[in-house]
Amino acid sequence: MKRTLSFGSRETGLVLAATCLVAGTYGLVRLAYGLFLPDIQASLGLGAAAAGRISSGSSVAYCVAAGLGLLGARWPRALVVGALLTAATGSLGMALAPDLTVFVPAAVLSSAGAGLASPALVAVVARSVAPGRADRAQAVVNAGTGPGLVAAAALALVLLPGWRTGFAVSAAFTAAAGVAVLLLDRPVVPRPGREVAHEAAREVPRPGGTPSWRPLRTPAVAAALLGAASAVVWTYGRSHVVAQGAGDTASTLAWMTLGVGGTATVLTARPLSSLSPPRAWLLTLTGTAAAIAALGLGAGALPVALVACALFGWGFVAATSVLIGWAAGVAPQRTAAATAALFITLVLGQAAGSTVAGVVADHLGMSAAFVASAGVAVVGAGCGWPGSRRAGADGAPTAPPRMPHGETPRIQV
Repeated sequence: MKRTLSFGSRETGLVLAATCLVAGTYGLVRLAYGLFLPDIQASLGLGAAAAGRISSGSSVAYCVAAGLGLLGARWPRALVVGALLTAATGSLGMALAPDLTVFVPAAVLSSAGAGLASPALVAVVARSVAPGRADRAQAVVNAGTGPGLVAAAALALVLLPGWRTGFAVSAAFTAAAGVAVLLLDRPVVPRPGREVAHEAAREVPRPGGTPSWRPLRTPAVAAALLGAASAVVWTYGRSHVVAQGAGDTASTLAWMTLGVGGTATVLTARPLSSLSPPRAWLLTLTGTAAAIAALGLGAGALPVALVACALFGWGFVAATSVLIGWAAGVAPQRTAAATAALFITLVLGQAAGSTVAGVVADHLGMSAAFVASAGVAVVGAGCGWPGSRRAGADGAPTAPPRMPHGETPRIQV
């Protein structure tokens, strides 16, 4: 009885290793591209538009890997191996790249690790942690992105302008975390991989024909717009702060507050969950839009940049959690498949947003790209406006369910 609310030593080690793998594949590899971008540009002669195209390619690689991960979730150990190999190899390739011909494919490959890691770790935790503790373990593991962002910024404070060393350290850390997961993965629940792999299929009711996906139209558009709007910060956020006069230390601290803001969503999960998903979406996207606009127009003032980054981190991560509640409300019989579809749509929006923001920046300046992206976020917030809520398959308005307390996304971005 004393152990029902706490993890055993092996479970604790597995949760820690899995959290580190999320921190590595997301915060230290996939999202660190934007953190190190100013120094990468100086070293390799990379322009804003080309940087955006690399980010777009990385987002596509993430989506492909996430899709493969969901299909292959019955083989979680193979997915963990794939995640650590793609993330570590890609990150090490970036560190050693003599020019863009090596750097570009390495950067794209590295993002596949994050796409493989999430479905892999859902299956690993489900089968290796006792059922009474699995949900809490999943929440801890899925929260790894925020600390990963903070760790990446701390690493940058020590190493910049040595971005190559930063990616090499990230590769080693991610590989070590992946190996630790493999060593500690010890199934205690029978056949969980097959259950995870077929979760979406089980949710779809067999009788009555194929269910309609029409109810997902509004949240899918909302997710795509969030992805498109947020791309400018993930790709060019630190570059813009540097261009506005901040030094390496100040701009890296701004990135660190972004991770702190994302981590702080655990403090607002309960009040946010008391709102319906569309209302929560309106709130979080409004905050995201304000943060993007503030970064675009006021990044030259460090206090503004710090507050804006923290607000963006909170708004973005909280919005991704809202998507889960929204998917459950409009597709209750196939929530897992609906959630996966929304997160993949979000990242595809990021792929488009990175390229468009780079083109706008080349022609009109980076501030214009941020302001335009803030406008996209405002449009995305409108998807949660009361008049736009339609949850029924035939478009009939219904009252969406409340979000579960403390819900965290199963697929991160």
